[in-house]
Amino acid sequence: MLIKLLVINLILGISIYAKSINIAVAANVSYAMPQLIDEFHKLHKDIDVKVVLGSSGKLTAQIKHGAPFDLFISANMRYPQSLYSDKIAITTPKIYAQGALVYLSVKRRDFTKGIEILTQPDISKIAIANPKTAPYGKAAIEAIKSSGIYDKIAKKIIYAESASQTVIYTTKATDIGLIAKSSLYSPHLSIYKKGINWIDVDPKLYNPIDQGMVILKRGEGSKEVKSFYDFMLGDSAKAVLKRFGYILP
Repeated sequence: MLIKLLVINLILGISIYAKSINIAVAANVSYAMPQLIDEFHKLHKDIDVKVVLGSSGKLTAQIKHGAPFDLFISANMRYPQSLYSDKIAITTPKIYAQGALVYLSVKRRDFTKGIEILTQPDISKIAIANPKTAPYGKAAIEAIKSSGIYDKIAKKIIYAESASQTVIYTTKATDIGLIAKSSLYSPHLSIYKKGINWIDVDPKLYNPIDQGMVILKRGEGSKEVKSFYDFMLGDSAKAVLKRFGYILP
């Protein structure tokens, strides 16, 4: 009987203390998320963090159609603001980091010409994220258009669904890509070197990529959700984000 009671108490203890939260996360943050979660668990060992990755636009559409997320970590401010305006988010969007855009090629490149490199004859395919749903794709198009070369290279552009898929296209199927700088800090991209395989896109060519976050209606009143929200705005998360190439607000 005593053993049965102990088992019952153990089960009840697990159900009480093993809380979980569901977070929709923009694909560009996927590379930093494991370390962010590790840091979070140093403070909150009993909270299980479940992550779904995707482009910010597609995640927003899913949320508006009732997807069961508690928190949304976006690649820009537009989509969180849309959710707040529709009263699906309960907090005003807050910037947790600014993203940066880089050129990446698996082959050695001469980057001294800047964005004009995209017009070179030996570059026939250029990967960028879909500007309609992915903020990094929007920034890439802004850079290309503001430099005046869009008409020259429009037929070369291959659109990926998200920031993470853009990296796959860049390394597997195209000659060069405009990708999220945070991607470079994943282990499988560490072989590529600055000035040889990648370089920053001039930030003057595109609007700042302010990345925003909101608590969604489903997460209202949850201490666990608020804990992760506060963590993302704190020093521990900022240290991780900085290591992954983000600019801190």
